[in-house]
Amino acid sequence: MCDEFTAEAEAVQLARRGLNRREFAALGASAALVGCTGSIAAEGGASVSEKMVSITTTDGVCDAFFVHPGKGAYPGIVMWPDIAGLRDVKKIMARSLAAQGYAVLVVNQYYRSGPAPVMNSFSEYRTPEGQAKIAPMRALLTPDAITRDAGAYVAFLDRQEAVDTKRGIGSNGYCMGGPFTVRTAAAVPARVGAAASLHGAGLVTREADSPHRLLAGTKASYLFAIARNDDGKQPEAKNELRKAADAAGRPAQIEVYGADHGWCVADSPAYDPSEADRAWQHMLALFAKL
Repeated sequence: MCDEFTAEAEAVQLARRGLNRREFAALGASAALVGCTGSIAAEGGASVSEKMVSITTTDGVCDAFFVHPGKGAYPGIVMWPDIAGLRDVKKIMARSLAAQGYAVLVVNQYYRSGPAPVMNSFSEYRTPEGQAKIAPMRALLTPDAITRDAGAYVAFLDRQEAVDTKRGIGSNGYCMGGPFTVRTAAAVPARVGAAASLHGAGLVTREADSPHRLLAGTKASYLFAIARNDDGKQPEAKNELRKAADAAGRPAQIEVYGADHGWCVADSPAYDPSEADRAWQHMLALFAKL
């Protein structure tokens, strides 16, 4: 997770780029997004339609970003942001995925506390004020709450003309959103056929409802892309995920990447373009089977 352990690795990565946190915060949201936008244009350039939507859940009304190709119907994707929530960089990532032929719903996981964006960049979370702001919001995201929300998001996608209901739904999640993809697959097993966890945290815990214990109740295939520093802190997690996937008979690609927690997201200090692209290609291969 985004704790002091991962913060140390981020500081090392920034130092290698000749930056400190203050300097990165000043340019990260703009410069990183420019770089991300360029990679999106290279991905295919298909025109997309997008809008903010409201989804009624058991607990309230969630604001979310919905983007899909301009014409036709495509597999739906529920995208769970990292700890900094729904913001511009997540919209850019969603547009890129939509351009590959998917109807992508990026949710505001903090809707119980307020509308998005709760933060404009990941750098805001790394401040004491940012962490204090997120803490009570994050406390509301219990396993039961995420499971209820996931069911509402899948139902929303299935009501959209842009979603091909003859094909499965996928889910991808970053950081805290990683385990939420497994809970999404468990919430609606008849519909969710693929889940990608990118530097996901809390996938293997001692709790009875730990995400790795839920695999047997799903029908999805999985990508568990693990950060090297997360693996260093919990080296047994990858082995427990493998055991659980094999016991459940669920296809799962489980790999430790040569990058630190947060490497897939352009406004993260740990962003690694090369490894981010490799994880992206693996995720596309997973979703291609929907």
